[in-house]
Amino acid sequence: MQKPDLTLYLAAPRGFCAGVDRAIKIVELALEKWGAPIYVRHEIVHNKYVVDGLRDKGAVFVETLAECPDDRPVVFSAHGVAKSVPERAQARNMVYVDATCPLVSKVHIEAERHHQNGLQMVMIGHEGHPETVGTMGQLPEGEVLLVETAGDVAHLSPRDETRLAFITQTTLSVDDTAEIVAALKARFPEIVGPHKEDICYATTNRQEAVKAVAPKVDALLVIGSPNSSNSRRLVEVASKAGCSYAQLVPRATDIDWRALKQAKAVGITAGASAPEVLIREVIDAFSARFNVTEEIVETAIENVAFKTPRILRETSGGA
Repeated sequence: MQKPDLTLYLAAPRGFCAGVDRAIKIVELALEKWGAPIYVRHEIVHNKYVVDGLRDKGAVFVETLAECPDDRPVVFSAHGVAKSVPERAQARNMVYVDATCPLVSKVHIEAERHHQNGLQMVMIGHEGHPETVGTMGQLPEGEVLLVETAGDVAHLSPRDETRLAFITQTTLSVDDTAEIVAALKARFPEIVGPHKEDICYATTNRQEAVKAVAPKVDALLVIGSPNSSNSRRLVEVASKAGCSYAQLVPRATDIDWRALKQAKAVGITAGASAPEVLIREVIDAFSARFNVTEEIVETAIENVAFKTPRILRETSGGA
């Protein structure tokens, strides 16, 4: 039987960002340096395929430091941790490696600087997300007020309405965040914003690529795990950009083929923690069912790279 024709529009950039790449490399280098097991506090990045692969190599994923023995190294995830976590690791004389994305660390430093200047912080983020928990944990209790939506701004009760600054989670929707920032500035005209956008380059670039693809397609699939904030934002961005069918699919086996039966054009992108191997797996699954033509829609070129921590670049004897 002849396969129906289908154009696959591949968003670029998509998939791994520099912070995710660095975090995975940190776990792999730690395993090389100290051998298994290496403990990792929280999933190193939010992708089941990546986490399972590292677990097979000897990484043990835990949610709290209390689950780690004193005599094995521990890696802190790319999302960042509250200040109390490395303090507790030091108190136990543990070897630890911080895999926090440098762009998340930048937000931590920003919060600290504003705090030292006597400003109370407003954080735009998702309650309970590890990055939000880690960033709020940089400052003492009560010094960071969380807002998730523009509507939340009306309910804020700051100490002093003239002494405020705001920061954001790095993986938010650019457009939704702009709405919340506008609401903050309307209510608190003197609020201080970041020198440079907190939402990271990779989140912004992937959302822009989706906006370029969405009008061209009948459906758009975002490859990523359900707990990945930036992947879920891509689905929302696609829907808002006019794509009537936008779905998050962890792997090719999760695709609902019945919903795509009549499709002539499908967009494919991937969250910043999804590896290229899963993207190829999805493309191959389409090729098995359709006569596929691939088109790349590129809106930015990324050449960002981050160094791994010095402790992993030293020889074993120097650690």
